[in-house]
Amino acid sequence: MCTHHDDPYKQYQAELIEAGLLIPSGVRGVYGRSGTFENIIDQFEGLVTREGAFQNAEVMRFPPIFPRAHYARIDHINNFPDLMGSVHSFLGGEKEHQAMLGKFEAKQDWTTELSPAEVMLVPAACYPLYPTATGTLGAQGRVVDLKTFVFRHEPSDDPARMQIFRQREFVRLGTPEQALSHRNDWLKRGQAILESVGLPVKKVLADDPFFGRGARMMKATQREQDLKYELVVPICKEDKPTAITSCNYHLDHFGISFDILQADGTPAHTACIGFGLERIALALLKTHGFDPARWPHEVRQRLAMA
Repeated sequence: MCTHHDDPYKQYQAELIEAGLLIPSGVRGVYGRSGTFENIIDQFEGLVTREGAFQNAEVMRFPPIFPRAHYARIDHINNFPDLMGSVHSFLGGEKEHQAMLGKFEAKQDWTTELSPAEVMLVPAACYPLYPTATGTLGAQGRVVDLKTFVFRHEPSDDPARMQIFRQREFVRLGTPEQALSHRNDWLKRGQAILESVGLPVKKVLADDPFFGRGARMMKATQREQDLKYELVVPICKEDKPTAITSCNYHLDHFGISFDILQADGTPAHTACIGFGLERIALALLKTHGFDPARWPHEVRQRLAMA
C-alpha cells in the first residue's frame, strides 16, 4: 500500500506504479507504460484525429532527435538551457577507447571521453518542422499534424512532469490572421474535447518557464502579448492544476529563424495547439479511476472504447 500521504505527487506516483500503469526506471520522471496506459493514449488520439479532420492537415512524424545545427537557430539555449538534452557519442579510436574503459572500470566519469553528436533531443514537437518549411507559402498557408516524444530535463516525483513524453500538435503556418485564428479556434476546440471526456479543464493565460535574469521580463511580455494559453486540470493538487494542453501564437519568430515566408514575402507567422498525451492519460485515470472498463459510459463512447 502507498504511504506518501504528506506528498500528493508521490502518492499518485506510488498508486500508478502499484497498479502497474507506470513502470519505474530508477530515474525520476522516466517510466515505462502499461498496455492499459497506452490504450488510453491511443483512444484519446483517435478522438483528436477525428476532431481535427476538418483541417485536412498534412501528417508528418519526426523522430525525437533533430540536427544540432537546427537547434542552434532556435533561441531555446538562451531561454531554456536547464531543460535541454544534448546527445553525445564516442568518436575516438583505440587509444581513446582504452582511456574510457579505464575510467569506466575505475568508476570514474567516463562520459568525459564522449563528444557531441550531430543531434539534440527534441524539446517541442513542432521544432523539427520549421527547418523543412523554408521558402514561400501559398496563400492558404499550411496546417501540419505532428506527434513525437519530446525531452525536457526536469526530474520530478510528480508523475505528470516526465522527462520524456509525447506531444500531439496541430501547427499553422501563414499570415498573422491565419495563425491567430488557428490558436483561438483550437483553444475552444481543445477545451471542448477535454470536457467531452469528463475533464474539468480551465483556460488560463500562461507563460513559458524562461531561464535567467531576463526571465521575469520575458514572461511579462509573453502575457502582455496574449501569446500562450494553457488548459489545466487538477491531477495531484486541487490548488495547483496541471497544464495538459497548450495553445501558442509564436508571431513571426520561426518565420524569421527559418526563412519561412508568406505569399507577400514577409516572414510567416505560426501557431500551434499541443496535447500532452501522458498528462491527459494521467488526468483521465485520476478523474475516472484506474480501470477504463468502469469509466462512465459517455466517456468510453466518446473515446470509442464502448
